[in-house]
Amino acid sequence: MKKKSIIHKSINRDISWMYFNKRILDEAANSNNPLLERIKFLGIYSSNLDEFFRVRVATLRRMIDIEDSVKHVKSDSKLILKKVLKLNLQYAKELEEIFMGVVAELKANNICLINEKQLDENQKLFIEEFYQEELMNSLFPVLVSQMDEEPILNDKSTYLAIEISGSKKPDKRKNKKEYALIHIPTSQLSRFLVLPSNDEKHFIIFMDDVIRYCLPKIFASLNFTTYEAYTMKFTRDAELDFDNSAYEGILEKVSKVVKNRKLGAPVRFVHDRDMPNGLLKYCEKLLKIDKEAAHIASGRYHNFKDLLNFPSLKRYDLRDTVQPPLNIPHFDDAVNLLDLVREKDRYLHYPYHSFDYFIRLLREAAINPDVKEIKMTIYRLAKNSKVIQALICAAMNGKKVTANVELFARFDESSNINWAQKMKDAGINVVLGVEGLKVHSKLVLITSRRNSVVCIGTGNFHEGTATLYTDFTLMTANKDIVNEVKTIFDFIEHPYLTPTFKHLIVSPNFTRKKIISLINKEIENAGKGLPAYLWYKVNHIVDPKIIDKLYEASCAGVEIKLLVRGNCSIITGVKRMSENIEVYGIIDRYLEHSRILIFGNGGDEKYYIGSADLMERNLDRRIEVFTPVYDADIQKQLRLTLEYGLRDNLKARIVDGMGSNELHNTNDGVPFRSQEELYKFYKSAIK
Repeated sequence: MKKKSIIHKSINRDISWMYFNKRILDEAANSNNPLLERIKFLGIYSSNLDEFFRVRVATLRRMIDIEDSVKHVKSDSKLILKKVLKLNLQYAKELEEIFMGVVAELKANNICLINEKQLDENQKLFIEEFYQEELMNSLFPVLVSQMDEEPILNDKSTYLAIEISGSKKPDKRKNKKEYALIHIPTSQLSRFLVLPSNDEKHFIIFMDDVIRYCLPKIFASLNFTTYEAYTMKFTRDAELDFDNSAYEGILEKVSKVVKNRKLGAPVRFVHDRDMPNGLLKYCEKLLKIDKEAAHIASGRYHNFKDLLNFPSLKRYDLRDTVQPPLNIPHFDDAVNLLDLVREKDRYLHYPYHSFDYFIRLLREAAINPDVKEIKMTIYRLAKNSKVIQALICAAMNGKKVTANVELFARFDESSNINWAQKMKDAGINVVLGVEGLKVHSKLVLITSRRNSVVCIGTGNFHEGTATLYTDFTLMTANKDIVNEVKTIFDFIEHPYLTPTFKHLIVSPNFTRKKIISLINKEIENAGKGLPAYLWYKVNHIVDPKIIDKLYEASCAGVEIKLLVRGNCSIITGVKRMSENIEVYGIIDRYLEHSRILIFGNGGDEKYYIGSADLMERNLDRRIEVFTPVYDADIQKQLRLTLEYGLRDNLKARIVDGMGSNELHNTNDGVPFRSQEELYKFYKSAIK
């Protein structure tokens, strides 16, 4: 391995994020993955990048603007942005190459992605009928060459920038050109049109090319003869700006700012590299794309996030083997899930287990005469949330129901506002967060005349993500934990309280202190020759103080093994700093989302699961909860989850702070895919 030249003790979070997203791109390039799964990874990569530019790159640009206006301020913001943009250009080239390779492999598998110039007569007739019956009324061209002001465009969408020429009018207009924009209506129609098949071959065309073919019909009334269309997209600053007006309610503030988000300054402009210079300059001027924005000249197609919905054509041979959520026999056999939890702590591990069990627990609580009250924190919800239906059902059955709705869940603000109003209308007490603190914890409190029950999770109570994200939910009637969850809900509703906790680890006041205290215990145990190790599974580790403490533990001889899916600012394998730290990131069919902390504790291990990543925002500016796991059987399962992740040599990549993203090659060399093996383990438990 290349010797590491250490200038800083840690890597910037935005650069580490670029390395993380590159791991997704690597999965798209991995020929061992089924072909249609590789297309999905291209879509994930593109979708992630859009949000990253809308939020993090926009934030960097803001920081630079502020620093430039203040004298004597030194910062690395410009260097970080330069590095991010350099990596983005490098990865954009790889993305284009991977896409072209995938297109060639699709063709080898009798799936032909064609453009408007490759259509046969039957396909042309099919498109003409499609245009008349479906597409025509979804297209609204804008002749921008006749506009004086910037048009209001959606930065999540793809546009065709069109140069129209060759007028049929008198000679004075012969050389006249018009410029137009057409929004590709992917919110109403698929980005892909499946054409009639031929000789067992499937044909697919981008909607971009369908529109290109139909341009003479779209602009027939203008009497031009030549149409050239080029794909483009742009990305706006999506960070929320709030004023401190005391005269606006929080609901009104968020609603207004979400609307203003559409008018944020562009931070990225992606366009077809073949776009004529005149049209390109016109679009840049029209959209106010300044020189500081990232300009990316790319291929014919953009907005690859639409590849997430690429037609499957029932080609199951080109997909991962289906893994339906598994049943849990003792849940299925139970007459009453609340009683089942009262007997013994239970857990669900999504997506291996069905989220339906959680819905069933809420439904039973909604109709159980012993249940008096239900309280829940809500961060993100499914589109047609059964969770909310269960809460509304409980309210209708006379239960007192309180829902804490976090309005500042990024990009879900509008959805959460709507859900909050529906719950209010149903008689549910809706608490709209805590001033200055995001409520990111995943809590349910079911208060009963008998022993009350709580659920504490690592991920949102969301039916959709429960099929895609790996998350744990602990269900317990442990009185100490139940009472401390009650205390958290009291604090959410009355934030002037100063609670204390003996069992739960709660942000913003206690998590950092407690985790550092637990790490210090491992350092102490290492000095005594006792078992001393830390195994963490989280989404992100970027907090400088936590990283410094991990470096200290490494130097003291504590074994540190981390599974970090996303941002990781740790630089591993550096003598006298991090030589006892190993970090791996798993990118596979499910998004690794659960947060698990295991402390060796001198041989008497401590286990925690929770909602927080090791980031400043989670530790200091949010209400987050880690719960201890006391049940020995659940502890074994948490340990097994980390053991499997650390054994993974097919999907786990080395995260060392250098961005190499090499596959983790275990010593035994036996192929091991942790998500697949976990599914097998749970399936074997049913038999």
